[in-house]
Amino acid sequence: MQKLTQSQLLKHILQDTSKDMQDEDIIHLLLEQSFASKQQPKQTFLTKLSDRLAAFGGSWSFLFLFFTLLVIWICFNVMIQDPFDPYPFILLNLCLSCISSFQAPIIMMAQNRQAQKDKILINNQYKIHLKNEIILQDIHEKLDKIIEIIETK
Repeated sequence: MQKLTQSQLLKHILQDTSKDMQDEDIIHLLLEQSFASKQQPKQTFLTKLSDRLAAFGGSWSFLFLFFTLLVIWICFNVMIQDPFDPYPFILLNLCLSCISSFQAPIIMMAQNRQAQKDKILINNQYKIHLKNEIILQDIHEKLDKIIEIIETK
């Protein structure tokens, strides 16, 4: 079985569909690149960390933890005699701004990686649908031949 590029393979299928419908090699070539083996870059420690941080940052547990810490911060600074962050809570605003400035790029990096994975998955699903269409056309041709044989008898 010769190795064909994807464009050569599609041209080959579109040109000679009638005689190649029975060739299982072409169908298997369509699915040669699977979802798992598609040039996915190795995940470094930082990419794994950013994925975990993005997953935690978009969870209910993060929201409850963050809300609890805000309430504790505010209550602590209101109740003590000499607060380190009095009422307008300027230090709290600074901390919230820093957290959001780090959290947004981390979430965007995780979304970009997920978009790449989705692109690979969509390409694989396209190949599967193309394979199914070829098989269905082959079945239709075989049924038409059977019907012709039955009608001629």
